[in-house]
Amino acid sequence: MDTSRTQTGVIAMDPKDSLGPAPEVPGAKKGGTFTIIRETKISHLDPQRVYSFAGLMNAPLYSRYLTTWKDDGKGKLTLVGDLAETPGTNVNKDCKVWEFKIKDGVKFEDGRPITAKEIAYGIARSFDLDLTGGPTYLQEWLVDSPQFDTKWDFKANKTSLPPGLTTPDAKTLRFEFNKPRCDLPFAVSLPTTAPLPADKDTGVNLDNAPFSSGPYKVTKNTVGVELVLERNEHWDPATDPVRHQYPDKFVWSYGPDQAAGANRVVADNGPDQAAVAWNGVPASLVAKVAGDAALKGRSLLSPAPTTNSLVINTQRVTDLSIRQALNYAIDRDGLIKTLGGETKAQPLTTLMPPATIGFKPYDAYPAGRTGNIEKAKELLAGRTPELVLGAADDSQGQEVATQLKANLEKAGFKIVIRSIPTDARLDEIKKKDKPWDLHLGEWGADWPSGASILPVLYDGRTIKAEGNSNVSLINNDAINAEFDRILALDPSAQADEWAKLDQRIMTELAPVVPLFVDVAYFLHGSKAGGLFVSSVFGYPSFVDAHVKQ
Repeated sequence: MDTSRTQTGVIAMDPKDSLGPAPEVPGAKKGGTFTIIRETKISHLDPQRVYSFAGLMNAPLYSRYLTTWKDDGKGKLTLVGDLAETPGTNVNKDCKVWEFKIKDGVKFEDGRPITAKEIAYGIARSFDLDLTGGPTYLQEWLVDSPQFDTKWDFKANKTSLPPGLTTPDAKTLRFEFNKPRCDLPFAVSLPTTAPLPADKDTGVNLDNAPFSSGPYKVTKNTVGVELVLERNEHWDPATDPVRHQYPDKFVWSYGPDQAAGANRVVADNGPDQAAVAWNGVPASLVAKVAGDAALKGRSLLSPAPTTNSLVINTQRVTDLSIRQALNYAIDRDGLIKTLGGETKAQPLTTLMPPATIGFKPYDAYPAGRTGNIEKAKELLAGRTPELVLGAADDSQGQEVATQLKANLEKAGFKIVIRSIPTDARLDEIKKKDKPWDLHLGEWGADWPSGASILPVLYDGRTIKAEGNSNVSLINNDAINAEFDRILALDPSAQADEWAKLDQRIMTELAPVVPLFVDVAYFLHGSKAGGLFVSSVFGYPSFVDAHVKQ
């Protein structure tokens, strides 16, 4: 299988890279209906509220942002201007003032031109606490506070803009920050910057019928049953460096579970010939799909950028040698077999996944694929630490916990498993006073830079009573100072520094045991063309999708 994808990423300096049209996809023709089979509905369609993987892959069909990624599907990424002419100008070279010039010829679905004003309004409405769910980078950065809603009230200021955001003219959007925000070009590639005219803002109801700036528009939404997108005739390919408009329509068809969706695509009948099974290949079908040559050509298999680790609660497990012993003891092979094998997961020994720009492989605690029990015992020096492992109460959570318990007890640990209700797990593991020493954690970065991984997960100054992303609760002054130093560098200079810091955090602090990256494994019908696994989010991308005629 292809596990060799190496991520390279650059910000396009040449404005020509941000021009359309996107190069034609060989063999692609216009026409037909492209179907996406998914078990449940997409949680949000309102761009300012989109943050799920399904939402992030669907939204570019009907929304455009300030910047976006050109992605060759093999790991080569280029950040380009989408609505903006370039990925932004760092006005004083200190990352505190940024300007974006808006392209000519970009329009909404009713033919109105898109200007800086509508993009600014879209960002402003993301401050509305009725419209929760989306990323909060821009909101926090503009008002310099995680409690952004207390600093600027959207409802009370609908005709003005949040502090630091201005539109000097129809073509210019300007950001002014108190601190350097060198990652702004990346952050504005998220749907927060999708434009909206104020007179089209229906508040929470925008979730049912978003207003299009992309190549498609929502024409029908039967919530929980199907979502239909058809061509937006006011989209101009000459302005768009990444998207196409091949199918007449895209249809999200909701209902079938993972196995039923995959089986429909395997059967390859009628409209399902031009379909993809969004929920992936279930473990029960892996052997059949992998062993069938005809299905091999209809499979997408690629390491995804989501990392999974055994999180160590460093406020409870304060002894570094115990945290290091856990790293030596881990049997990644056994764990991956429990999960269903190499089509589900690939072993990981770093904090950042290989899908990160500037990634450098290392293993701070080399113990082979099955662990080094003797080395772990040597570090424990006769101690038998009793650790509480919090595990989701679903079948996979319990299977993984049982495997980890058997593995770690060989090295001399005593492991007590405590169940966490699956639907409450995410909230529970983010609490500061959680009652476990160990639990599983996963992270998918919002853009493929260490900036949206290491400081988010390991900056101790962000720790609060609940809602923590820093779930290991590590807090180290020297490492925190490094975050500030690297974040103030130009993004092009950051990549090497994040790679060095990744290794330093693992070597000096061992706040987690890195376990594996997810593997994306999807099936599509014989007439579904142009699909690839997004190098940013690890799910099928639709920018090149077409129906084979």
